[in-house]
Amino acid sequence: MQMTTPRVLSVNVGSVREIEWRGRRVTTGIWKHAVSGRVALRGVNFLGDDQADRTVHGGPDKAVYAYAREDYDFWRDHQRIDTSPGFFGENLTTEGLDLSRALVGERWTVGSAVLEVAQPRLPCFKLGLRMGDPHFPKRFLAASRMGAYLRIVREGDVGANDPVLVTNRPDHEVTLHFMVEALRDPGKAAVLRELPYLPDFWRQVAEDG
Repeated sequence: MQMTTPRVLSVNVGSVREIEWRGRRVTTGIWKHAVSGRVALRGVNFLGDDQADRTVHGGPDKAVYAYAREDYDFWRDHQRIDTSPGFFGENLTTEGLDLSRALVGERWTVGSAVLEVAQPRLPCFKLGLRMGDPHFPKRFLAASRMGAYLRIVREGDVGANDPVLVTNRPDHEVTLHFMVEALRDPGKAAVLRELPYLPDFWRQVAEDG
């Protein structure tokens, strides 16, 4: 069977909006929409994109969020959830990449930008808000199809159909799926201590492991 060349299906951005959720007003940037043409990636954001609370979303270790078309297929086929690119709030909808097997610290060249895999997504209540289901974040975590948060190593611009070239894979076996398992496995959490580029939250997981 011919393998799909890894590529960007769409670049998705969204501004912060205010939503009523369970009797209170909540600000969120999870609503993303696909944009045409090439989109500049500067600082910690794509042009036109934003996050409501940078203490838990966005920032250098969560500058770009990628989610795979193949994982959306899972939600459609096994959970009967109708989705579209950007539905889970990702900036890059990808095809041909198994994001759960991405190594922490591996680098991608996408368009003229270079990105580095930093960590998996751990869903908060705002994903439940987006789905209209407060229990969905637990289902999302249980499925372990988390997507990948990426750092910006080199600024550039990215567009739909750009190939995703994995240009460097570190000499270790810690995948994003492994990191999720480390939340419940002290032995795996301890392995994380050997990685030099862990975000603060995961460094704490490692120390507690």
